[in-house]
This record gives sequence, structure tokens and C-alpha cells, in this order.
Amino acid sequence: MKIIFATNNQHKVNEVRTALPENFDIITLKEAGINIDIPEPHDTLQDNAMEKARTIHRLTKTNCFSEDTGLEVYSLNNEPGVHSARYAGEEKSFDRNIDKLLSKLKNSTDRKARFRTVICLILNDKEYFFEGICEGEIINERKGNQGFGYDPIFIPIGSSKTFAEMSIREKNQFSHRKKATDKLVAFLNNLNK
Repeated sequence: MKIIFATNNQHKVNEVRTALPENFDIITLKEAGINIDIPEPHDTLQDNAMEKARTIHRLTKTNCFSEDTGLEVYSLNNEPGVHSARYAGEEKSFDRNIDKLLSKLKNSTDRKARFRTVICLILNDKEYFFEGICEGEIINERKGNQGFGYDPIFIPIGSSKTFAEMSIREKNQFSHRKKATDKLVAFLNNLNK
């Protein structure tokens, strides 16, 4: 099955590709010849995922999916949440986002957090949603150089490593994105039965 993944983030493409069975052929926006930065103007992950999927579906009339992911820190009223990519400003600096988050948590003993991913699939002009959650905690300093975003400061429950200290395959044992992708794959597989 060929399906467009409505993202320009190659890290996300790599993670999803490793999570999918071989019978799924993910087409990136670049591979589909689409060079746009899709806005994320909404207050929820679900609405942003839907916005991206609808934009690409309008342009291509092709089955597609998109996702939006946020890091939600409980003691900060679920910040950065839907603003995770632009937490420290519009230019999307991972380092500045981490610096801002660590600064806000400087005196906090409650460092519990979760990553949450919402996927919006548009298949045969119908919309479907799938969610994946990974619980964990924020550590005091960066560890590791794999992954992207907040991975260097997030340790999932059940591990002693940050996401940035893991290979993609290791990360997929815990990953919010993998959990949402698994639900997407199960749904698509059931359609073919």
C-alpha cells in the first residue's frame, strides 16, 4: 500500500518507516514533489494533525496521513504540548526549546512527563485518528546524541536511557509514535481482511 506521510521531518519519516511492515510504502512530501511548510495553528494535537492531512489530501487527492506530537510536562500544565516544536520561538530550535524547558523545571521536583502523538489518516475521503502515549520523566541535563527534539532529556518509564541514547529500534520499544503507528497499521491491515 502506498500512502503519503504529510511531514517534512526526516527523523519522523525514519521512525515511522522502521515501525511499518514492508508491505507499506511511505511517500514523503519531498518524494511526492510537494515543497510546503504546513501551518500548525490549532490548540490540539488532533486538530494540527488533521490540518496537515487535509492540506495534503486537498493537493494530491491521495490517501495520506499526518501526525502531531507534543511533550507534556505535568508540573507545567502540560507545556510545551502543542507548541513543542516552537516552544522557544518560531525558528524551531531544538537546543533553545530544551534550554527553556530545563530552565522552567529548574526548581521542580515533579519532572513527570509524557510524549503524545496523534495520527490523522485520510483514507478514501474518510478521517481516522490514532493516539500513542509514552510516559516518562525529564532529566536535568542532556544525554545522548541520537534522535531529535527533546529526546536528550526524556527517559521513558522502564528504561535508564534517554531516547537520545537509544537506536531507533530501541526507542520503538517505548515510543509514542510507534504506538500510534501500530494502531494505524492494525487498522489498515484489518481493512484488507
